[in-house]
Amino acid sequence: MNKQEFLAQLRKGLSGLPQSDIEERLVFYSEMIDDQIEDGLTEEESILQIGSVDEIISQIIKDTPLTKIAKERIKPKRRLKVWEIILLILGSPIWLSLGIAMVAVILSLYISLWSVIISLWAVLGALIGCSFGGIITGIFFACNGNLLTGIAIIGAGIVLAGLSIFAFYGCRVITKGIVLLTKKLAVWIKNCFIKKEEA
Repeated sequence: MNKQEFLAQLRKGLSGLPQSDIEERLVFYSEMIDDQIEDGLTEEESILQIGSVDEIISQIIKDTPLTKIAKERIKPKRRLKVWEIILLILGSPIWLSLGIAMVAVILSLYISLWSVIISLWAVLGALIGCSFGGIITGIFFACNGNLLTGIAIIGAGIVLAGLSIFAFYGCRVITKGIVLLTKKLAVWIKNCFIKKEEA
């Protein structure tokens, strides 16, 4: 693949982004290729070093804020006719309420995911607090003559400390998974806004 083919594929893949962003990226990669050619590489070698176009497009989309993509996508390409404006106004009770409901559902799902994480970490905090409290209370009971009760409470505190270690690793794995899921969901939503042109 030569430089022109690379830049053409990049332009096509970024077609849903604002034109200024597309031009900025094209200039950046064009200069990068030119710099590597000056260093003695061929066009093909420098393009191979840069990476695949699909990976570059995915990374650019991931780094671009959703608001910027949505603003570019909903910007009218032409002026609306009078009858189109009237239809939009008359249909607004339907499309506006559906839009609000869709945003509410997505937001509630997002909040639910993060409330699960907060709850799990709260349980972990409770386990740690109970383990320390159990050990301290057991020592207090043992020192005041209730040796068997104190040993039982210290044992319960040690068990809770062990459970809190397992819970910590579980919370960490679940948190990483949900963070990864929300990132993938954000990229998927961005890709919905990016218009893929037919070849």
